[in-house]
Amino acid sequence: MISRRNFIKSSSLGLAAWAIDGKAVNAFTSLSEGYVSDRPEAAERNFTSKSVEETIKKVTSQLTDKKLARMFENCFPNTLDTTVHYRIQDGKPDTFVYTGDIHAMWLRDSAAQVFPYLRLIREDEPLRLLIAGVINRQTKCILIDPYANAFNDGPAKSEWMSDHTAMKPELHERKWEIDSLCYPVRLAYNYWKISGDVSVFDKDWEKAVALTLKTFKEQQRKDGRGPYKFRRKTERQLDTLCNDGYGAPVKPVGLIVSSFRPSDDATTLNFLVPSNLFAVKSLLQAAEILENVCKNNVMASECNGLAIEVHAAIEKYAMSEHEKFGKIYAYEVDGFGNQLFMDDANIPSLLSLPYLGCVTDNDPVYLNTRTLIWSDANPYFFKGRVAEGIGGPHIGFDYIWPMSIIMKAMTAKNDNEIRYCIKTLRDTDANTNFMHESFHIDNPEKFTRKWFAWANTLFGELIFKLYNDNKLSLLNSI
Repeated sequence: MISRRNFIKSSSLGLAAWAIDGKAVNAFTSLSEGYVSDRPEAAERNFTSKSVEETIKKVTSQLTDKKLARMFENCFPNTLDTTVHYRIQDGKPDTFVYTGDIHAMWLRDSAAQVFPYLRLIREDEPLRLLIAGVINRQTKCILIDPYANAFNDGPAKSEWMSDHTAMKPELHERKWEIDSLCYPVRLAYNYWKISGDVSVFDKDWEKAVALTLKTFKEQQRKDGRGPYKFRRKTERQLDTLCNDGYGAPVKPVGLIVSSFRPSDDATTLNFLVPSNLFAVKSLLQAAEILENVCKNNVMASECNGLAIEVHAAIEKYAMSEHEKFGKIYAYEVDGFGNQLFMDDANIPSLLSLPYLGCVTDNDPVYLNTRTLIWSDANPYFFKGRVAEGIGGPHIGFDYIWPMSIIMKAMTAKNDNEIRYCIKTLRDTDANTNFMHESFHIDNPEKFTRKWFAWANTLFGELIFKLYNDNKLSLLNSI
């Protein structure tokens, strides 16, 4: 198994045969003439969706840039091709989703990986059932342990079983990250709004929301430090927590502690602002489902009340007046007055807030923050000979994460800005025709993770969004 940490590939895969999860991947004639596909052969794909295949054919046939068309055809279905494992368990759909080169299911990644397919489920019943299966599996995972970020497909060994925390055989890793409980709500809410199906909102789902509420409140740390502790024997500073596993001190002000970031790196100051904003959004979405579907007005009221409390604390403690950029969001705070100004590429990030629906795209505080984090005022903004973008301490200096460039395009209002992002993504794939976790600012052939399904599918989501937003002429002008 390849670790999520610092797997750096320094060569081009070209068109030669290679393998994903032991399955042959060969170059073959694609749906559109003029270029080839690097997808697994049809018989080797984990799941085939008629609507996804039709979408690929429709979009690629209208893209004049054959390189871009090839990348879309490879990336958009990558989650379905290589990572989903669908079955029926206990009479219900159940879908376990690998993150890619690690055969474990992250609550965050799995929700994000299938999210772009939601707009197609009305016309594709097998695809709808597959996504319902992801929601059902995420519910099971939360009931096993709401503090865990990544899970095994049943009881199994994990390389992290020796971590000093309450590990169980079903857990791959137990890093407490707020967004791990937000992403399942986001997926379920949007699934409901698009499909109208309420079968996923059973008593187990209500129990999972109750655990989410309980965990969020425990991590407000109003009544002690709560039950969660984490320590790991490691050479990586951000893979463990200080203070006997509790992390840096916080002052209980209504915000929620996130011991780790969505990069799986430890927070510096434990109130992670983009994740707290994501929690507000998710609590409001959960409340709407509880009230309208589950008829559980008591828990809906609890969700709404906590959302109001956290949002008020964000406005009081998570904003600052910057001498150059004006009023901005901090990345992390501690309630004592300390604030960390930066952004990390992983989502939720400050850059991604409108994409997640946490703020509007014309929010003046967000716009000021966006200007800061895409500049050298952000210590993890890197600019080199071939590209500029945001990275993070997970990989380190001079490595840009493509998902930061994707998110810049997702949140941009200016066509020139979008065009620049698409061109950069197209030209920094190291001739693999896939996205990666990160690449070097001066040499994109130095990259990490050749099989990272979240980044692949997110790129596909971007192209599909632009196509549906009548931006085909923009895509064809690159």
